Amino acid sequence: MTVAQEPTTSPATASVSHPLEPLTPEEIKAAVSIVKTEKALTDSFRFATVTLKEPEKQTVLSFRLGDPIARAVFMILLDNATATTYEAVVSLNERRLVAWDAIPGVQPPIMLDEFVACEAAVKACPEFQRAIAKRGITNPDLVMVDPWSAGHYGIADEVGVRLSRALCWVKANPTDNGYAHPIEGVIPVVDLNKMEVIRVEDYGVVPLPPEDGNYIPEYVKNYRQDLKPLEIVQPDGPSYAVDGHEISWQKWKVRVGFTPREGLVLYDVTYTDNGEDRPIFYRASLAEMTVPYGDPQPNHYRKNAFDVGEYGIGSLANSLKLGCDCLGVIHYFDAFITDSRGEVAQIENAVCLHEEDFGILWKHMDWRTEQTEVRRSRRLVISFIATVGNYEYGFYWYFYQDGTIQYEVKLTGMVSTGAVMPGEVPKYGTLVAPQLNAPIHQHIFNVRLDMNIDGANNSVYEVDIVPEDDEHNPYGNAFYAQSTLLPTEKAAQRLIDPMKGRYWKVVNPAKTNAMGYPTAYKLMPGENTLPLARPSASVINRATYMTQHLWVTPYSADENYPAGDYPNQHPGGAGLPQWTAADRPVEDTDIVVWYTFAHSHSPRAEDWPVMPVATIGFMLKPLNFFDENPANDVPPSVSKHSCCG
Repeated sequence: MTVAQEPTTSPATASVSHPLEPLTPEEIKAAVSIVKTEKALTDSFRFATVTLKEPEKQTVLSFRLGDPIARAVFMILLDNATATTYEAVVSLNERRLVAWDAIPGVQPPIMLDEFVACEAAVKACPEFQRAIAKRGITNPDLVMVDPWSAGHYGIADEVGVRLSRALCWVKANPTDNGYAHPIEGVIPVVDLNKMEVIRVEDYGVVPLPPEDGNYIPEYVKNYRQDLKPLEIVQPDGPSYAVDGHEISWQKWKVRVGFTPREGLVLYDVTYTDNGEDRPIFYRASLAEMTVPYGDPQPNHYRKNAFDVGEYGIGSLANSLKLGCDCLGVIHYFDAFITDSRGEVAQIENAVCLHEEDFGILWKHMDWRTEQTEVRRSRRLVISFIATVGNYEYGFYWYFYQDGTIQYEVKLTGMVSTGAVMPGEVPKYGTLVAPQLNAPIHQHIFNVRLDMNIDGANNSVYEVDIVPEDDEHNPYGNAFYAQSTLLPTEKAAQRLIDPMKGRYWKVVNPAKTNAMGYPTAYKLMPGENTLPLARPSASVINRATYMTQHLWVTPYSADENYPAGDYPNQHPGGAGLPQWTAADRPVEDTDIVVWYTFAHSHSPRAEDWPVMPVATIGFMLKPLNFFDENPANDVPPSVSKHSCCG
C-alpha cells in the first residue's frame, strides 16, 4: 500500500502543521466519505479502525516547518454480510481511495457498539431467558453481559465465525454492582456478524452469591471525616509548553499521538543537551496486553483477553476529570476516533498532561562547611486511562529532569468474579465474599520502543553484575558489570535475572561521551514474572511474546504488534515468533526493542469491591549518555515554604 509522495493541499489537511498530528474530525469525515462513496458501501459494513497512516520514518525525521505534508488514513472494515475483512488507505491530499484489500481468515477487534448489540441479543434470546429462570432470575433487563473474546481452541464449528463467548452477571437493582452476582455456568455464545446467540452453554446451577458489593456514594454512608484539603497550586502556570501535539518541558520534547488500538503514542522523544536536541526514541506505545486466567472451570478457562488487539484499548479510553483522575494545572488532549458506522466519536480529555513534585532530585551536605544543597525533583506526566469491562488500566509516561523515562501501568477497577457452591473454597482463586470467587490471573504487557539513541543505528547489550574469577580476585570482594552483545534476533530473546541485577542497554556505537563511553540508555526491569500457562496452552500459542521479557528486531514499518495484526480468534504464531524466525541481525542498525512485563494477581479480600491501585512498569535511564549529571543546573526551590531557596 503506497501513498503519493507529492502532496497537494486540500481543505481536510489545510490546518495540519506536522506529519504526525492525529487525524482531525474533518479528516476522518472526509476519509470515511471517500470510502463509502468509492466502494458504494452498504449498511452491513462496520469501521473497526480509522487512524492516521503514519508517513515513512525518514520523511518525518527530515520534516521541517513549511514542508508539504502527505496525509493518509488507514482503515480496517468488516462486512457483516459476507464476514469479510478489508484494509483500506485513503489519500486525503488526492481525495481518493488508493488501496483496498480483502484480508482472508482474520477477525478485526470487537467494537464498542458490538458490546451493546451483543448484550441486547443475549437478553432477548429465549434459550438464555430459560437458563437464567432456572436460577431465579426473572428480569433480563437487570442482567449484565460482558462480550469476552472467544480465543481459538480448534473447535470446528467456530472456525470463520465472528464470536463472543459472553459472561453474565445480574444486578439486584439498576445501580447495584452486578459483579457481586455472577451467573455461573451460563455462557451465551454469540455470532457477532449475525448478532445472534448460536448456543447457550449451561453447566449446571450454582446459587447467586448472597451479598452485595456496592461502593458508590448511594450506598457508602460512613466516609472518614478527618481528611483535610490538599491543593496543588502553580500560580505562575505550568513549566511546560504545548504547540499542537508537541510538548516542551525541562529540555524534553515529546510529540503525543493517539490510536484506537494502542491509545497514547509518543513520538520523537528528545533531550536538549548543550543546545542539541538529542534523540532517544522515535515511537513508543503499548503494543499488546494479554490477561490469562488460571481457573480451568467452564466460565473461566477461555478468559484470555488481548485488550489491545482484540478490543482496542484506545477506543475504551475514559474522559478524564480534573481533581479526580488528574490533579494540579492540567492540559488535556482530546482524541477523535469513529464508531463502527464511521461517525466521528470524540473522547474529551482522553490524555492528561501535568507536572508532579517527586521528592528529592539530589542532595549533599558538606559536613566540613555545613553547607547543604538539595534540589526538588519534578516530573512530567502524560497519561490516559481505559476501562475494559470490569478493569481499569492507567497508562503513565513519566519524564524526569535527569534524563530518566519511566513507564507505569496502574491496575484498578473490579476483579472478574465467579460463583462457587456454599462452603466451597476455590483452589484457583480467592473468596472475596461468601460464595464469590475472584479467579487467579495475570496481566501481561508488551511495550514497543522504536529506539533512536543519538541516531538510527543502535545495538543492544545484556548487562549482568558478576563476581570476578578467583585468579583476579584474591580478596573475594571483586565484581563488575559484564556486557554481552546481542547480535541477532534469537540471541536477543532474553529473560530477566534479578539475582544478577540484569538490565539491557541500547547503545549508539558511533557516539561517545567525554570519557569515551558509547552513549546509551539502559532498560531497567521492575516487577516481572513469566506466563504460568503451560507451553501447550492456546494462549501461549497466540501470545508467544509473553515467553520472553526482551525481544529485539530490526525496524520494519509493517511489524507493529507482538501477537500480530489480528489476534482476535487467531490460532497463533503471528507477530514476534514469526518475524524473529529469520534471526535477522540487530547490531548497529535501526532497531525496535520490545519489553514484556507481567503482574501475577492472586486476589485478596482487600481487592473487593474495588481494587486499590497496583503498579508495574520499567525505567529507561541514561547510561553515559551525558558527560555528567544533566540535572546539576536545576535551581534551588523558591517558595514561601523553601528551606534552601
